[in-house]
Parts: sequence; structure tokens; C-alpha cells
Amino acid sequence: MKIQHLRLLNFRNYEKMEISFSDSYNIIYGNNGSGKTNLVESIYVLALTKSFRGSVDKVLIMNNKDVCRVEGTIAEKYTNDYKIIIKDGGKKVKINNTKVDKLSDYISKVSVVLFNPDDLRFIKDSPSVRRKAINLEISQINNSYLKNLNNYNKLLKQRNTYLKSMNINANTSSDYLDILTNKLIDLGEKIYLSRKKYIDLLNDKIGEFYKKICDISDLKLEYISDFNNFDKQKLLKKYKDSLNRDIILGKTTLGIHHDDIKFKFLDFNIKDYGSEGQQKNAIIAYKMAELEIFYQIRKDYPILILDDLFSELDRFKINNILSLINENIQTFITTTEIDKINSDILQKSKLFEINDGVVRED
Repeated sequence: MKIQHLRLLNFRNYEKMEISFSDSYNIIYGNNGSGKTNLVESIYVLALTKSFRGSVDKVLIMNNKDVCRVEGTIAEKYTNDYKIIIKDGGKKVKINNTKVDKLSDYISKVSVVLFNPDDLRFIKDSPSVRRKAINLEISQINNSYLKNLNNYNKLLKQRNTYLKSMNINANTSSDYLDILTNKLIDLGEKIYLSRKKYIDLLNDKIGEFYKKICDISDLKLEYISDFNNFDKQKLLKKYKDSLNRDIILGKTTLGIHHDDIKFKFLDFNIKDYGSEGQQKNAIIAYKMAELEIFYQIRKDYPILILDDLFSELDRFKINNILSLINENIQTFITTTEIDKINSDILQKSKLFEINDGVVRED
């Protein structure tokens, strides 16, 4: 999968811009604040309809403008044009100029894998950060997963609302709650199985990449879920046993919305016992494994974005990482320190210098 052309209108600090890329390495360099990350962010937005910076959509629109647009020509088995239009009131997406009504039908079309300094949050922060990342990754390779997840969240909201009504009125019937619980478990099982399959695939590869990075292979992911060793009757009993607590709290305390993942090294949780260096290496191995899984399932590599790595990693480590990347992967690298990139990689790369939202090809 390659993005051949990119066109921006009023996106961040790019008023109007059109650019073509190499199928291999694309190095985007310039001073901090010049717009390097904005450029790769637009590629991410084109693929996934949202920013990796956690920004609300309207901040993507240039100041004093009403709308922004990101368009790209993507080559996979076939070449298609993708477009996302963002206004203050919402956004719409198009493929080959035909509107796609549901974002869930759009998101799985273009795949992208991102590595940036904030990725350490994946290990350090709360389980919700890890669930969000896993959801996004699986959604890119499994269109039905996102639909199941959306339906699960709607059911969860309904169940929580009904629990609150039961707390207010003790005479409220539990029949409707039982229906919601059954549906929630059925959908939860589908999501659980998709997550388990994906994490199993990661575990097949992550140790191999960790060994290539630091010569030690004992890295595994541990999937923690109420649905482990799934048995519906046992789960129904657990939900029944937790009913009084759920009513008091007004929320569902069991389910796949509490899932978590632990990075385990020599049976220790890296979050609690690993150094920051070990955590960085674990994330890099995770991303490398993710690339291979995308290829294994889709028979094509996703677009890879390496944003501002030199702020986190030394020269040796970044060039070691780049040496692991298959040259068939279209890769975007942003940096303020182009001199730290191996000369062999520079020779294979297309270079773009960014200066205050203006792009110049070297």
C-alpha cells in the first residue's frame, strides 16, 4: 500500500499543497514547529479519519477558515482516490468521489502504522489507552470488528442507563436487563475472540523482533479479560453476582470494556519493572510485529510513519530500527536531525524540507 499523491487544503498550517511521494523512504526534515508532524498527521487522518494527537476535528482546520480537505491517491491492488472533508459541524469521507455514509466502512480501506514519542503511553498509561490502540489496529484489518465494537458500546450505554433506573426504583423489572446482558455477552465474545487472535499473532512475532533489537527474545503480551476461557453460563453467573454492585455504581463492572494487555519480560510486567529503554524497545518490537501481521492478513504492507524518533532514540538505535524495515514498506520519517540518518538510507530516500508550511523537494 502506497500513497502516491497528497493534496491538502486549509489543513493545520498548509493552506494549499500538493505533493508526490516515493514508494520507499520519504524523509521530512526541518526545524521544530515548521509543519513536519502536520504533514504526516494528514496522511494518518486520511486513513483513519482522526488525528493521532488526540485533537478534536475542528483544530485541524486552518485558523480563519471554515473547512479543510485531505485528498490522497492510494495504490494497492487498484488505485483509488480518498478524500476527507472536515467542517466545524462534522466530517464526511469519499472514495473515488463517492460518499461513504459510515466511517466504519471507510476506515479499513487504508492501513497505517505510526510510531511517535507518545507511544510510550501505550505501556505507561491506563488500560483504556491500550484498548483504544488495539481497537484501532484490529479495525484496519477487520471491518466487522469496528461494527461489533460500536454495537457493543451502544448496548453498554443502554445497560448502564437501565442500571441507574433500577437504582432509583427498586421495583424495576430485571427482564429487560437480562436481555441486554445476554446481547452484551454475545457481542463481547466476538470482540474478545478478535482481540485474542490478534494478540496471539503479535506474540508469534514480537519476541523475534525484540531479539533483533536487543539480543533478548523473552518478550510476550499477556491478554487480561473477563472473557478468558469463555463460558457463557459462568459469565452469566458473574454478571448476576455483580448485579447489586452494578446497580449501586450505575455501570457495568464486567466485560471486554475492562480488557487490558501487559508487556511481560522474563515474567515481569515492563510497566512496573522495566527501564524506559526496555519499554522503548518493547514498543518498537510491537510495531515491527504489527507491520508483519498486516502483511500476513492483507497481503500488503501498511504505510509506516516514524514521527520525531530522534527526540527519543540515539543515532545507533534509529538506524538499527530502519535496517529492520522491509524496503517494500512506504515509510515516512520526520526529523530535525537529518545528519543522523545513515547515508545508505538517505541515498534511497526522497527528501522534503519543510519551512513554515512550505515544502521543498531536495
